[in-house]
Amino acid sequence: MGLRLRDSIGRQLRELRYEPTAKRIRAVLNGTTVVDSDRAILVWEPRRVVPAYAVPAEDIDAELSPEPTGSVPAGETGDVGFALPDVTTMPVLDPRVPFSVHSTEGEPVAIRTGAGYARGFRPGDQDLTGYVVLDFDGFDRWLEEDDEIVGHPHDPFQRIDVRRTSRHIRVMLGDTLLADTRRAKMLFETLLPVRYYLPAGDVVAELQPSATTSYCAYKGEAAYRSAVTAGGVLHDIAWRYDEPLVDASEVRGLVAFFDERLDLVVDGVARPRPVTPWS
Repeated sequence: MGLRLRDSIGRQLRELRYEPTAKRIRAVLNGTTVVDSDRAILVWEPRRVVPAYAVPAEDIDAELSPEPTGSVPAGETGDVGFALPDVTTMPVLDPRVPFSVHSTEGEPVAIRTGAGYARGFRPGDQDLTGYVVLDFDGFDRWLEEDDEIVGHPHDPFQRIDVRRTSRHIRVMLGDTLLADTRRAKMLFETLLPVRYYLPAGDVVAELQPSATTSYCAYKGEAAYRSAVTAGGVLHDIAWRYDEPLVDASEVRGLVAFFDERLDLVVDGVARPRPVTPWS
């Protein structure tokens, strides 16, 4: 019997996973390099969909001390998370779930130095003995070799593909047309629904800039837009990358919509609305 890889990945999400990386990893706090390691590994706690860096304690230039307070331990996270039903039936922990939520046994630690404070976690698993998992958001800057990393560490088993398409794409809300194009670019990203990026000139609805931004480790900083319709304003319904990272360079300046909240019609056929953490 064949094995659907997505089903296999869904089952693996229940496990504590790790993978060595050959990259030199550095973390900066208030201008001081606190972490410098060429022995780093990537760690995914159970239900986490993106990895965190972990390094040997000796590669952290700071004092490490137990920090039992302020952490949500394993066994108390069952109701935490977001739906990703195309992958697994259990709620996943996406990057919006804070580092303090842990889904495996271990010891939270404080990382204290003259440069400041950050959080870490010593997993209880024997294969990770001596390693400290690091809170990505607790540091000001991360480097893989000499390149800066934003958002979260890259997953070596995840990728982005962008393809041009001449399919007829319409974005609808009920009977209201928001966009109509045959010049879209389709962005395929591992375990996420395909996104359609449209030329701004093919967007019919008035789009207003929003103050909302977000960061993707693979695509860069997204600037959001709200759509003005006769029925009201659809807040933060679309986004674009004006200065994308290399992997997403082909969608620079194009507009994508959250089809979790709208209707995407492709060659006359309405697609089911995907269910994701952004629904």
